[in-house]
Amino acid sequence: MYLALSILFSSLIFVVFKLYTKYKVQTIYAIIVNYFIACVVGLLYYQKPINAFEIPQKSWFWGSILLGLLFILIFNLMAATSQKLGVSVASVATKMSLTIPVLFGVFFYREVLTVLEIIGILLALLAVYFSSLKENKIKAEKWAFALPILVFIGSGTIDTSIKYFQDAHMPEEEYALFSATVFASAGMFGLLFIGYKSVQQQIKINLKNVIGGVCLGIPNYFSIYFLLKALQHPTWNSASVFTINNVAIVMFSTLLGIVLFKERLTFKNWLGIGLAVFSIILVAFGPKLMSYI
Repeated sequence: MYLALSILFSSLIFVVFKLYTKYKVQTIYAIIVNYFIACVVGLLYYQKPINAFEIPQKSWFWGSILLGLLFILIFNLMAATSQKLGVSVASVATKMSLTIPVLFGVFFYREVLTVLEIIGILLALLAVYFSSLKENKIKAEKWAFALPILVFIGSGTIDTSIKYFQDAHMPEEEYALFSATVFASAGMFGLLFIGYKSVQQQIKINLKNVIGGVCLGIPNYFSIYFLLKALQHPTWNSASVFTINNVAIVMFSTLLGIVLFKERLTFKNWLGIGLAVFSIILVAFGPKLMSYI
């Protein structure tokens, strides 16, 4: 259930981003508002009294600050990738980064993958690639092709860090506080970014940007919170959780694009969705299927 909720809220993020274009919301400003909204949601969701002076004493505190910085950096890299090379390239780079936490789980936590799970993960990578393919040819400067590599590494580092802190540094009751601190950190770094930009050009407060940030902040918070909860699953390892999470987000957000925005898919896109479904089945039920073989 937690994994399904994480997939749902993560997919809603893509819908909100799509609506930004329609309603001419300035993404960078809405993103920064979103981080503070997500922080407030986390603080409201935290069930214990909050002592601001105790938070820096938590073992995960400095990690949450660095994660906040990564959130802002990777967002800007994703935006640059989308503008220079296309949204599909940014999507592929982001979701194929699942290989980093998967390998981390195998080598650091000694997680054992069955043959069917390995096949499922490889099919998942193909599913992400085909689901995101667009027929337009890409023309850009040579340096721009380094952007998706940076997005790949950064996104994988974020997922890996979330797993590490969830496993080693926090009890379940601190998930909400940890998430709120990460988003607060991202918001503060975002404000520094805006402050730097305001030196170059005057910034005006826009109500649409604020509303866009609110609409994004709520699903953004719960996408992380429920992912942390899903990583607690007693029988699934982190490799399975990250694979199913990332591939299902691509699949579900693609289907939402068809239903809500009348997007048209090519044969390769449909092939990607089919591979996504098959890969999820192999990863989710691989261990049980192997027991019958």
